[in-house]
Amino acid sequence: MHERYQTVLLFGAPGAGKGTQGKILGCIPGFFHLSCGEVFRSLDMGSDLGRKFYNYSSRGELVPDDLTVRAWQENMHAQTVLSRFKPLQDVLVLDGIPRNVSQAKLLQRHLNVLLIVHLVCPDKEKMLDRLRRRALKENRIDDAKEDVIRNRWRVYEDETYPVLEFYPKAIVREVNAMGSPARVLQHVLEVVVPTQEGHFSNPVTGERETPENGQAVRTAARSRAPRSGPPPSEPAGRTARPRARKPRA
Repeated sequence: MHERYQTVLLFGAPGAGKGTQGKILGCIPGFFHLSCGEVFRSLDMGSDLGRKFYNYSSRGELVPDDLTVRAWQENMHAQTVLSRFKPLQDVLVLDGIPRNVSQAKLLQRHLNVLLIVHLVCPDKEKMLDRLRRRALKENRIDDAKEDVIRNRWRVYEDETYPVLEFYPKAIVREVNAMGSPARVLQHVLEVVVPTQEGHFSNPVTGERETPENGQAVRTAARSRAPRSGPPPSEPAGRTARPRARKPRA
């Protein structure tokens, strides 16, 4: 089996903010973000793969999972050749794929999933309202319709949510998606950064981040701080005795 990409999956219902959080993470050294939507938009419609995608989409049919994964694989290869994604240095952050269990199985040979960040929505109606307002803001009137929005949720619950059960529960971390983007990002970083540091060196310094390194930094910082009280050679609470001088001959 070829080397698999060290991966974090952003997972959640429509409108949970996967794309927003993914884009922000992708701006941080040591992370590379790719969404399924970007894969589709970058397809060359004149290529054999592009024509197959067009044939399905023009008939209003879903693109088969094997073609979706193949398009993703070709995009990842291009990102690697162009050195936008460096597999030995970057954590791959994916959103929108895998979209179902079939895709998750097909991606097993390509991905080593380290962590799944599950953006949870405790209040479904608030999330539906967020989707509606976002569609209107982006002038996608059809996507703002109630039946369209609820259908997207049904598809998510029937096809995508079961993906969570495909992976070990131990790697799933839940983050409340209902806060501001900055607040959600704060909690996403709390679970993502330790994973990144545990598998890669610091992308800026090249050093491996470990608890020992952190302790060394704190110790050095303390050693530079001004001291008060008796010098270190004398126990605290005792006064140093002056040394007796030898009499001159």
